[in-house]
Amino acid sequence: MIVLHRALSAVPLLPDGEEARDWAERELADPVYRAAEPTFFDRASRAVADFFARLFSPEVPDGSGSVALIVLAVVVIAAVVVGILVWGVPRATARSRSVGDALFDAADDGRSADDLRREAAAAAARAEWDDAIVLRFRALARGLVERGIVETAPGATARAFARETARALPALDPAVGEGAAVFDDVRYLRRPGTAERYQQVAALDAAAVAARPRIPDATGALP
Repeated sequence: MIVLHRALSAVPLLPDGEEARDWAERELADPVYRAAEPTFFDRASRAVADFFARLFSPEVPDGSGSVALIVLAVVVIAAVVVGILVWGVPRATARSRSVGDALFDAADDGRSADDLRREAAAAAARAEWDDAIVLRFRALARGLVERGIVETAPGATARAFARETARALPALDPAVGEGAAVFDDVRYLRRPGTAERYQQVAALDAAAVAARPRIPDATGALP
């Protein structure tokens, strides 16, 4: 008992400052404590969450409201920029092309005016007058759409197109209305086309190519 008492009395129950710090450093060096420490991602996520919590908190300190609005604006602008980089900018030319692709109840047609004219001429060479007339009138419409003179709305009829064309190109009135009637006769009324009617539509298309729209004067009025 005397030996045990002397051994216990030799070990200090309360370490001094230097020894306590040494014990703490050895304890914290244990890998268990390192694994429990938050990662960089944890700290960053917490910081973002705290920021937005303060941003939308009803208890906003004086002077921080404008800062919050600026930060929110920056976030919105950044989202718009990312959207543009990913999906691109909608272009007016793409819209114009998509509207003009569907001509007079037809399925979307990606052919240009020149393509339609060549196919119309080939059909005429085979004496396929119905196809030649329909193709040439579509070439007329496509050409005016490509030049930005007339815009055909989805489901527009040939006669509605003729009225728009006559307003934009008065020199084609009343020939464009007569050409629309020929198109309707062949396309919808099943009246057989002829070489004369094809030449009528072809001459109308050639006149449309050479025509120039009216330009407003300084007051905005059309001559």
